[in-house]
Amino acid sequence: MDSAVDALLAQGETRPRADARRNAERLIAAARQALDEQGLAITTRDVAQRAGVGLGTLYRRVPSLDALIAAILMDTIDEMTDRARSALDEPDPWRGFVEFAEVFVRLRASSCGLHDALSGTGDRFDLGPRIRRLQRSVRQLVQRAQDAHMIRGDLDWSDVPFVLATAIPPDHTVGLEARADQWRRNLRIVLDGLRPAADSSASTRQE
Repeated sequence: MDSAVDALLAQGETRPRADARRNAERLIAAARQALDEQGLAITTRDVAQRAGVGLGTLYRRVPSLDALIAAILMDTIDEMTDRARSALDEPDPWRGFVEFAEVFVRLRASSCGLHDALSGTGDRFDLGPRIRRLQRSVRQLVQRAQDAHMIRGDLDWSDVPFVLATAIPPDHTVGLEARADQWRRNLRIVLDGLRPAADSSASTRQE
């Protein structure tokens, strides 16, 4: 399990290890799935039903649904930050930035809950310190690529997370259904737009 979730579950009632571990794993998987599909509006009953446990079991394992949601979101944001920091070790600044951009968009596109939280609707979960760490890493990635003339110099670093977020498609638009890989296709177009004009590629052509 992840660190924030582990810390939360450690506060729960002590039970036989195998039994407690099974219930914890079910609850975490159920809460992640519900968050991905429904966003921050999930309910305690929904998570318990998905996990196949009673409400009493849920509350013995976690102090509240909000605490479980917060722990899952913290771990996901930490993963995103870790990937940003790893990207800073890539010798090629553009390649490192692209690696992070793919993680950033993929995680947001795959989880309504994470998308909601990073869009400003998760204030009650006290994610501020973790989001600020993520911001610092993104700023370093962008400025490193700008210093190498691989991202347009007329952009402020804070423009970039907003631009990347635009790669996440709605399910439908003008009567069209988004493809399974629509976010990847959108991201290619976005990345081309971030490059200095002379460096833009032709990767956005229709396949």
